Amino acid sequence: MNGSGARPGSALRVAVVGAGGAGMKIVEALDAGIPGCELAAVSVRSRETAPERFAHLGRPVPVLAISELEPVADVVVECAPAALFRAIAEPVLRAGKMVVALSAGAILSNGDLVELARAAGGRIVVPTGALVGLDAVAAAAEGTIRSVRMVTRKPVRGLAGAPYLLEHGIRVEEITEPLMVFKGTARQAATGFPANLNVAVALSLAGIGPDRTELEIWADPALERNCHTIEVDADSARFSMSIENVPSENPKTGRITALSVIACLRKLAAPLRVGT
Repeated sequence: MNGSGARPGSALRVAVVGAGGAGMKIVEALDAGIPGCELAAVSVRSRETAPERFAHLGRPVPVLAISELEPVADVVVECAPAALFRAIAEPVLRAGKMVVALSAGAILSNGDLVELARAAGGRIVVPTGALVGLDAVAAAAEGTIRSVRMVTRKPVRGLAGAPYLLEHGIRVEEITEPLMVFKGTARQAATGFPANLNVAVALSLAGIGPDRTELEIWADPALERNCHTIEVDADSARFSMSIENVPSENPKTGRITALSVIACLRKLAAPLRVGT
């Protein structure tokens, strides 16, 4: 297998799980046309309302259960809650195909799926998403990275419902000034903020791992955008990066996340690929 399961010379059949702020944008882009790709199916929580939700698409799209996706798709794009990651990814990887994962944090608690992908010829692809500079971090990791530090500042509504805040009695509606609500590692953040910090896990996987990547999370009621600042100290370079992401309809997800998946899909069949 080639990691996507595609037939030589044919378009990649792409299925999308989830049709929220990110998923719907990806579905619409595939429907409009991405060279080398075709929209094969979607999977959503409520199949009853799906016909109405997808009625604006140019072509009808099959709405299938997660368990039905692998036979009809070469690539499955996961835009779902982290708890569903294993059910989505395992059959696809076992068949030697590709999963494009937005729930990067779920990879840490399902590490055996990486081994499954290796054995079966499948691939897990984590797109750049909300974070600038992953290519630079991955390049630096070919040498020696001494430290990676990330500071994330979010509007308070984007952190609502995070398990870590609930466990520690932190009520976002009572935050009236910038407050550091977490300091620890990317692995700890992935557990405490499963819907918010996939970006930190992606950074850690590109660099020195989830247990050495240091992270601060700030809740700021004055912010309208998700702000990330990263500092990397390596033997090849010392660099810092900052990005302010405009939230999508889901305040936990930036608009650029869906665009990064679309860019990733374009690269799969592109004759010229820029970036690693």
